[in-house]
Amino acid sequence: MTSIIVAFPKLEDAKNMKNLLVRNGFSVAAVCTTGSQAIGHADHLNSGIVICSYKLSDMIYSQLHEYLPPGFEMLLMASPHILAGCRNNDIVCLEMPLKIYDMVNTVDMMIQASERRRKHQKSRPKERDEKEEALIGEAKQVLMHRNNMTEEEAHRYIQKCSMDSSTNMTETAQMILFMNE
Repeated sequence: MTSIIVAFPKLEDAKNMKNLLVRNGFSVAAVCTTGSQAIGHADHLNSGIVICSYKLSDMIYSQLHEYLPPGFEMLLMASPHILAGCRNNDIVCLEMPLKIYDMVNTVDMMIQASERRRKHQKSRPKERDEKEEALIGEAKQVLMHRNNMTEEEAHRYIQKCSMDSSTNMTETAQMILFMNE
């Protein structure tokens, strides 16, 4: 689930925005009045959306955006003349005065895009370190020696066993080596 952090200079405005989001089915992880508070909360979360105004008491939106950890997006709410100067394509902007319908749809769109990116990143295989590569190589050697397989056949065998058992290749290699002891 995508985390939402609300950051406005006035606590009352931030709480009103949180209440508006909650009434429309969103979960808000934190309400802040400074950029440093928003960054602190973001550092403890994997990803999410920071909904903020143009200026907080300790920084402006562009500084906050720069310091946010990877995986966080920003929804900037400001007047039309301020948004005209916002040229960063990574920041989603909404004009004030706010139309609730537009805000709800924009936040929903951002959450769906974030979920799609997260699923896409999970589907990408992660890089193996040297230790994992060595373990897989050792398991291939066992299969090549014991079953007279080529290296390619041993690799495909480990891959297939890995998929069939819903484990990663390193775990499958460990099982092969354990069975060989």
